[in-house]
Amino acid sequence: MLYGAECWPTKRRHVQQLSVAEMRMLRWFCGHTRRDRVRNEVIRDRVGVAPIEEKLTQHRLRWFGHVQRRPPEAPVRNGVLERVDNVKRGRDRPKLTWDESVKRDIKDWNISKEIALDRSA
Repeated sequence: MLYGAECWPTKRRHVQQLSVAEMRMLRWFCGHTRRDRVRNEVIRDRVGVAPIEEKLTQHRLRWFGHVQRRPPEAPVRNGVLERVDNVKRGRDRPKLTWDESVKRDIKDWNISKEIALDRSA
């Protein structure tokens, strides 16, 4: 379900949809339905699976570390971390970008960008 998720700029709505789909799969896996009224935490503890939001953040930060360790002239660094400023944008709210998602994850997990350069961390 998370194939390629490290490149997604996820909004709260996307995370909610992913968690709903994950809980449906876990309930099916355990043989429970919504009518059985078994709490999500109980099912998650029984299966031993971390929340999908946490896994999504881990994937994104791992990919950020890969991108940071690449040399500055690498195409992936030029395409992901540099923003073109002379493009005319629409009147709506600016679209959520991947680097803004990474900044939010770094802030939420209280880690620094320098940790990304250390692969073991």
